[in-house]
Amino acid sequence: MSAGEVRLLPWATADGRPCFLLGGGSGYVTRVADNIESVQLAMAADLLGHAADMFADHRVTAPQVRFLAGRLAESLRDVHRIAESRGARLPPPPEEDGGTS
Repeated sequence: MSAGEVRLLPWATADGRPCFLLGGGSGYVTRVADNIESVQLAMAADLLGHAADMFADHRVTAPQVRFLAGRLAESLRDVHRIAESRGARLPPPPEEDGGTS
């Protein structure tokens, strides 16, 4: 990341607005954001495993499924934010030559 680039961080302000990092991308806040993203992705994987286990159990109750759905939605929001952040940092695709070859 160059000094003029902006990174969407994996957290929001208290009122839900996105947080951004300006700058080179090798400092303390970058390392904290990378660590939080790693934890969020691992939690999403664990939650998916838990969901598979729950749905295989015929004794699961409706309140348990609603609770799981809420946690899955939270996790999906986090993973979506990570995808947006990482996608924005990808280099643009190379220009295609519109001529004949």
